[in-house]
Amino acid sequence: MKAGSRFLNAVSAVALSAGIVASGAGATVFVSATTAEAAVIQRVDVRGASRVGAEAVRSNLTIVPGKTFSNTDIDDSVKQLYDTGYFSDVKISVSGSTLVVSVEEAQLVNQVVFNGNRKIKDDKLAAVVKTHAAGPYNEAQIQSDIQAIKDAYAATGRSEVQVTTQVVPLGEGRVNLAFVVDEGDRTKIAAINFVGNNAYSSGRLSSVIATKRSNFLSFLTRKDVYSEDKLHADEETLRQFYYNRGYADFRIISSDAAFDEATNKYTLTFNIEEGPRYNFGAVTVQSTVPGIDSTQLQGFVRTHEGQVYSAKEVQKSMEAISDQVASAGYPFARVTPRGNRDLTNNTIGVEYLVDQGERAYVERIEIRGNSRTRDFVIRREFDMSEGDAFNQQMITRAKRRLEALGYFSSVNISTQPGSSPDRVVVVVDVQDQATGSFGIGAGYAAGGDGLLLEASVEEKNFLGRGQYIKISAGGGQEGSQTYGLNFTEPYFLGYRLAVGFDLNHSQTSSNDNYDYEENSGVLRATAPITEDLATTFRYNYKQMKYDPSGSLSNLSAPYQNLVENSPWVKSSVSQTLTYNTLDDMTLPREGIYASATHEIAGLGGDSEFYKIYGKARYFHLLADDADIIGSVSGSAGYVIGFNKNLNVFDQFTLTNGDIRGFENKGIGPRIAGANDDPLGGNTYFTVSAEATFPLPAVPRDFGLRGAVFADAGTLFGNDVDPRGDSVNGVDASLRASVGVGLMWASPFGTLRVDYAIPVLKEDFDKTQHFKFGINNQF
Repeated sequence: MKAGSRFLNAVSAVALSAGIVASGAGATVFVSATTAEAAVIQRVDVRGASRVGAEAVRSNLTIVPGKTFSNTDIDDSVKQLYDTGYFSDVKISVSGSTLVVSVEEAQLVNQVVFNGNRKIKDDKLAAVVKTHAAGPYNEAQIQSDIQAIKDAYAATGRSEVQVTTQVVPLGEGRVNLAFVVDEGDRTKIAAINFVGNNAYSSGRLSSVIATKRSNFLSFLTRKDVYSEDKLHADEETLRQFYYNRGYADFRIISSDAAFDEATNKYTLTFNIEEGPRYNFGAVTVQSTVPGIDSTQLQGFVRTHEGQVYSAKEVQKSMEAISDQVASAGYPFARVTPRGNRDLTNNTIGVEYLVDQGERAYVERIEIRGNSRTRDFVIRREFDMSEGDAFNQQMITRAKRRLEALGYFSSVNISTQPGSSPDRVVVVVDVQDQATGSFGIGAGYAAGGDGLLLEASVEEKNFLGRGQYIKISAGGGQEGSQTYGLNFTEPYFLGYRLAVGFDLNHSQTSSNDNYDYEENSGVLRATAPITEDLATTFRYNYKQMKYDPSGSLSNLSAPYQNLVENSPWVKSSVSQTLTYNTLDDMTLPREGIYASATHEIAGLGGDSEFYKIYGKARYFHLLADDADIIGSVSGSAGYVIGFNKNLNVFDQFTLTNGDIRGFENKGIGPRIAGANDDPLGGNTYFTVSAEATFPLPAVPRDFGLRGAVFADAGTLFGNDVDPRGDSVNGVDASLRASVGVGLMWASPFGTLRVDYAIPVLKEDFDKTQHFKFGINNQF
């Protein structure tokens, strides 16, 4: 039925005494508006609704018996009935005091199936389409579903997919619907070109954007999938890259995606204009708000004269000033930066103006586009809710938090006018992305378990509730086994309090004289103190079993004690402070990551001690265009027992990641003689310096980086009773090594292999030149 004829049929039904001339599919209607407004019906007669039911039809009418109605009511009733999707035709007429509603029911869908799909499974496509079993057959909705299927395939790089439908009538108004998918070949990215870049090479800019050139692993990473949304996101990433490095006049002249049908590949070209590089000029704060002292706010500014201009630092300064002013009782105060360009000296002076902004309140926060993530997961990242004072800096901070979650491929927050001039509607548009991953890791422990393999399944947004869960299992050549389960609820009881637990089991037979088994559990809670600082409280429980597998006479006295008195239990509580300003947790280029922990054991169990230990690492970009990253780190720790000797497992040990070139437990106090058993130490410190760089002549999209490093440190002191055995390595003799490394940002995580040569060591130390495994910098 044509839309025009629907409207005319609807309007014609209003006339109780109007003249109507009907012809064919349309009607010419002469209606008295006064008559229509005065029309009153006493009953509603529904015809043709055998499946849906008369009451369902009446509930979708805006016309009520005994009340007057107008032409608008007729039109609204027809539209509302069509919008249900259950009717293919609707006619409304008046007969005396009766409103006659004649409907023709749409066919019902008995079953929805998908044919030809191999790359996307049925359950994934079923979640995309809106047509479902027992629902109405609606051609407009089916066309929308076809486009949704195409969009799903385009997200996997198959933009040439073709989707058709097949309808099988079953009688009695029921049909089976099949979506037939011709997946086609996967499109790829042949090249990514940059035009107009002088300060940074095309290779450096390629490493910045999310879209990557196709390579042999693209089928796993999906980073070579082209979409218009990703292109716009890459444009914004480039802008922020330049804005945060002093290029305040940077602009993208054009971006183009040329598709070659012969090769089924895209070529992306970004035409840019960098402009000059600026430093900060004079930075001041001015306030027009009574009671707010500008000089006191100066201390919250993070931009200083002479520094390279950075839009990110300007934004952080605005947020810090805004928070301080709001805490002083001025929630509507507004912070506005004013830039003063000096083209002669290439500087930008910034004045932060604090004034009393308009009184505006958040009417509601409207969330759109989240097909998987629950609304409350998004809402809780805002420091304001409905009814609170509107604050633009809080909006910016919420956007940054949402992007940092890793749940969304895009986050956009805008505002719309509310129901009154002092009301604002905050609109949050997000697009969900895959948050689950399957990982495979490998490592090698010389002199111990040999080759180690681990597989894990990880989900960062479990059931769309923002919860983190990880299940892992692994094994080694010498019969070692590991199992783990980790869970975190990031907002416990609605507070910004991350609560979780870790359960782990491991066992090994790498020692010829005993088998070792360990079961541990950790309960933890992490609370933020500031945006960069957080504290974590833990309860730690560990059970250790040493089962004899050989002659105990081959063991030193302390280890004989471990086997003879097994099992052992350690129960402790600890607190950790973590400071994190890294720009990227995967490949940091700037920032500090530091943690300090103190731990008390003695809540039952066999251990009684106090420990304090920590580590800090600083990253700095040594050469921006060459992408050479330098880092220095240091760590230290000390443990003291409570009125008794420590156990072997209470003391510190160093791994081959702390000082490369040595085995796990390869340095520090150990039993002298043939047994050579490590005891650990009560004090340690380490320092390290490293530089990493992209491998020359290798496309940066491969994610291969080289490294050179130098490590040094020591582990000394012993509070374990040697039971008559002599001990080496109690003194603080320094160990050091130098080496090279190779890192690969693989789809399974960052893999790394190091080759280190000890340059300072003791005769009783255990060395290991090669180290291979998953890279863990923190």
